[in-house]
Amino acid sequence: MNNMVWKIKSFHEFSVEELYAVLQARVDVFVVEQNCPYPDLDSYDQKAIHIWAEEEGVVLAYCRVFNIGIKYNEASLGRVLTTEQGRGKNLGKQLIRFAIDVIENRFNTSEIRISAQDYLLNFYGGFGFEDTGKKYLEDDIPHTEMIKK
Repeated sequence: MNNMVWKIKSFHEFSVEELYAVLQARVDVFVVEQNCPYPDLDSYDQKAIHIWAEEEGVVLAYCRVFNIGIKYNEASLGRVLTTEQGRGKNLGKQLIRFAIDVIENRFNTSEIRISAQDYLLNFYGGFGFEDTGKKYLEDDIPHTEMIKK
């Protein structure tokens, strides 16, 4: 992992290779691994700041963050993933810390709302996110809306 780098970019700063690697990671995890055909290309990528770790051009962990008023009234983060190659290295925790820092520093807010897959409620709870009680199925996967104040 000595060649691992973290990147933070807007949509228009992506190279074609970076965009391809990020989309490939999202499809690998959310569509293939979770066996969930869903519209990953949702026209929100253009409004997001993208954060990821990569090694030799391969994405290990990724998420995207949004300013206030794009997805929710609060800032938000989503499409959080760690690829098979990145697992077991605590990259998920580093990723969420980076995402919270980016939101606080670029968007000047500490209020963040997320849509969490239910098996990750404790994981996000460790960063101060609280269960709002709003639960729903999204693409047949149980989700809970969480908020960090």
